[in-house]
Amino acid sequence: MEIWDVHCHLASLPGNTPDARLARLLEFADRMGVERVCVFMGLTWSYDPSPADLRQQNDEVLAAIAHYPDRAFGFVYLSPKHVRESLDELNRCVADGPMVGVKLWVAVRADALELDPIVERATELKAVVLQHAWMKVTGNLPGESTPIQLATLAARHPNAKLICGHTGGDWEQGIRAVRAHANISVDLGGGDPAAGITEMAVRELGPERIVFGSDAPGRSFASQLAKVYGAAIPDDAKQLIFATNLKRLLKPILTDKGLSVDN
Repeated sequence: MEIWDVHCHLASLPGNTPDARLARLLEFADRMGVERVCVFMGLTWSYDPSPADLRQQNDEVLAAIAHYPDRAFGFVYLSPKHVRESLDELNRCVADGPMVGVKLWVAVRADALELDPIVERATELKAVVLQHAWMKVTGNLPGESTPIQLATLAARHPNAKLICGHTGGDWEQGIRAVRAHANISVDLGGGDPAAGITEMAVRELGPERIVFGSDAPGRSFASQLAKVYGAAIPDDAKQLIFATNLKRLLKPILTDKGLSVDN
């Protein structure tokens, strides 16, 4: 099957440069039949990045994807703690650059009003917004979003294309939390390959609202592919999840940039 991965990183890979790390990631992807990857965040991370840190990490992703334009897409890493600078980065990397999406992590919770101008601008640019979301029994990090908070954001921005990273971690609750919001898709990546996650997501959301993500290299491609390959769902639903849904989400912005999802 054709496979596009919406959730990959450069951190924790061998290599001294961004392009060397992406080359290594693509070696692993080739072994598992993953054709395209979306990458975001740089060589090292911060829970609460400064504007300078955001710019450096985005520069590292730009440097990496420049070497592999036919294999990798970039998402701009932003922090709603720094709205003006994040909007500047969104314009630099997406409006005036090659990136096609936005990555939000744990600096500010997804229901905060500070996200509004970022999501509004991303929607204008037809960029998808991938928000890390988790529900932890030990308690979330300060600023770490739950899928419930992402649902609140989705209600304020019904035209935005949002992706709930990790299906909310606690996927049984995460799926239910976003179910009512058609503008939220879920990303399967990052958690253990537990039986039932994909079947429940298909049953509750429909196969069109699920996208494949691995969270590589934090998780192996193999363990995350198993969530779809091993699911008791039809093959046409598996293909939607593996590539077709992400291609549909990215098609408008790729078209604006003169690219085709089939290139």
